[in-house]
Amino acid sequence: MQLTIIGAGAIGGTIGAHMVRAGHDVLLCDSDRDHVEAINRDGLTIEGPVAGFTIRVRAVTPDQLPERLDKVGIAVKSHHTRQAAELLRGRLAPDGYVVSLQNGLNAAALSDAVGEARVLLAFVNFGADLVAPGRIMQGNVATFRVGEVHPGPVTPRVRELADALPYAEATDNIMGFLWSKEAYGAMLFAGAVSDLPISATLEQEEWRPLMLAVAREVLAQAPMRCEPFDGFDPSDLDGSLARLAEFNRRSAKSHSGIYRDLMVRHRPTEVEGQLADLRGPLTHHVAQMIRAIERGERTCEVANLVLLAALQRAEEAGRQLRAVVHLVSAPPRARTGPLLGVPVAVKDLFDVRGLARGNGNPEAMSGPSAGSDSAVVARLRASAADVFATTAMLEYAAGATHPAVPETLNPWDRTRTAGGSSGGSAALVAAGVCPAALGTDTGGSVRIPAAYCGVVGFKPSHDLLSQAGVQPLAPTLDDVGIVAQDVAAVRRILGALVPESPLTNGPLVLGYASSHFADTRMEVGVSGQLAAALERLRSAGVALVERDAKVLRDLDRIFDPIFLYETWQVHGATVEANPGHFGPETLRLLLAARAVGEEEYRAALDSREQLLAGFSGLFEGVDGFLTPAVPFVAPRTTPPVDTPEGDAEAAYTRVVNVAGAPAVTLPCGLSEALPVSIQLVGDRGSDWSLLNAAAELERILGFPGIARLSVVVAAAGVA
Repeated sequence: MQLTIIGAGAIGGTIGAHMVRAGHDVLLCDSDRDHVEAINRDGLTIEGPVAGFTIRVRAVTPDQLPERLDKVGIAVKSHHTRQAAELLRGRLAPDGYVVSLQNGLNAAALSDAVGEARVLLAFVNFGADLVAPGRIMQGNVATFRVGEVHPGPVTPRVRELADALPYAEATDNIMGFLWSKEAYGAMLFAGAVSDLPISATLEQEEWRPLMLAVAREVLAQAPMRCEPFDGFDPSDLDGSLARLAEFNRRSAKSHSGIYRDLMVRHRPTEVEGQLADLRGPLTHHVAQMIRAIERGERTCEVANLVLLAALQRAEEAGRQLRAVVHLVSAPPRARTGPLLGVPVAVKDLFDVRGLARGNGNPEAMSGPSAGSDSAVVARLRASAADVFATTAMLEYAAGATHPAVPETLNPWDRTRTAGGSSGGSAALVAAGVCPAALGTDTGGSVRIPAAYCGVVGFKPSHDLLSQAGVQPLAPTLDDVGIVAQDVAAVRRILGALVPESPLTNGPLVLGYASSHFADTRMEVGVSGQLAAALERLRSAGVALVERDAKVLRDLDRIFDPIFLYETWQVHGATVEANPGHFGPETLRLLLAARAVGEEEYRAALDSREQLLAGFSGLFEGVDGFLTPAVPFVAPRTTPPVDTPEGDAEAAYTRVVNVAGAPAVTLPCGLSEALPVSIQLVGDRGSDWSLLNAAAELERILGFPGIARLSVVVAAAGVA
């Protein structure tokens, strides 16, 4: 057979070399002049474990192609298909044909130039790399199929071609092979964003859900039966990963050609040709990540794979929980830093450049995009964190949902709320989507949803973290806080945002007020779990010292005038100009806030200053002060703050905001199969020592946390 192969790189050159060796007449064409010159001067060498030989074959550049071509193989990268097809327009003999030897679905581009009747397709899965001009390494021998564009009996020209091509067999369902390769190729693209070998990305448990989800997303789009090959079986994707890993481990080609294009040859990949036309969020995220690496904004490293895995979990669990507002495929960040490889979500009232600050309000969600990042988001990016998601919240963090914005569901029980107002952040962390997320806390809005969702919620000392670029609610009480899977994750995030203070270790001594744990508003199951937690602490050697909580009751009384007055200052003008902007429950709260005058507000601030010394006295001789977190487990829906239920919900958290102190909530047990948490409060400025004490409490209390939740979530069908 005489065959002209356009694209004499890894695949085209290997095929051509074997055909010449078998006695066929081959003309190679390539746009790389150095490669063409080396072939004409020294021959084309195939090396590696499969075979080692050099053949003499004529090679030309595209401008040197003959005016008439009979049979042509196209082996260029898929994104160069149309350019290669133009070389054939008016040049292909009347009875000639062209066969695509490429990755991707390229029949349409070739048909536009020569007509569909003269197009054949091939599926090529052996691994090869162009290692130098005139030299190709063939890593293995694998499946090679040839067929007509449309299903049907194998034609004589397909048989002729299969007989001539090395390792090839004829098939009546070539598109079934190519769609399977699309799924496998999408997994290779996902793995190529890291520097791991192909086998590692396919077999390591950490990446397994991502790889399976990517393949399923592609296969769901296939319009025909997809065919198995080389260990990949569309009907057994779970088993396919181990088989594909072993197949690639046996190959001398450890990394994909995609990775080599990105990191060795520094040229565009086939992402446009292979993934651009696919539907679905995961292939979109993968493609965006590849493009970011091509632009030099990222390099191939495991941190990218960590992010893709988080995006996959967010698309599945996060969206089902209604916790996600926006996802960002390849967010900008520093190349290195203490948070490299840490995906972080932020509540949708932080400015994130390029995204609207939604505030849990439909009108704000469709508003203009932020032109710059909030200070804390900028700091996260500078620390190399991937700020990849904005999370759902209660309207303007004011304690109620807008009717048009669905409330976030609790990962432990999707008939219940994740809480507010930072419920989306808590739900993502609790569902294992990401290790940490930012929220805001004005009266417990970080700690309460963290408690409902069985994760750690930390409110720092007032203004420890900058609120620049964050939607205010009541500035005297507002704080940026952290929701995380454990105390260590809180400390890691906080340490990247503010300087870490030196910590000292010693036996824990904690204050508490027994009246808090006997509160009649507390559910029986919650009370029992908290009593058991206190007993575990005593048994572990933690000294619990009774303290008078009167100062906390006094501080709590001045929360409302401060909160309501400042909230009206923030939102009053909008209420008067456009009351329909707000949902009815939020509007009711804001209209009530209008009634608080400046005199009452100033008196509350004066009282606060007088009470703070007594508050600090609670911490003399102790490492922190214990209280319940919330008196009940997650309810069906978040109670508005201006209701008796809302008042009870924040009974132990809002006083900490009045004091401007740090506090952390820690899960300590289950009631009705839902998390119960305890709160540890510190004096103002004691953030790091408080977290040190919290880490010890976490160790003693031993809540199973995320490990337990993964079972619950899987059983619920969320992930």
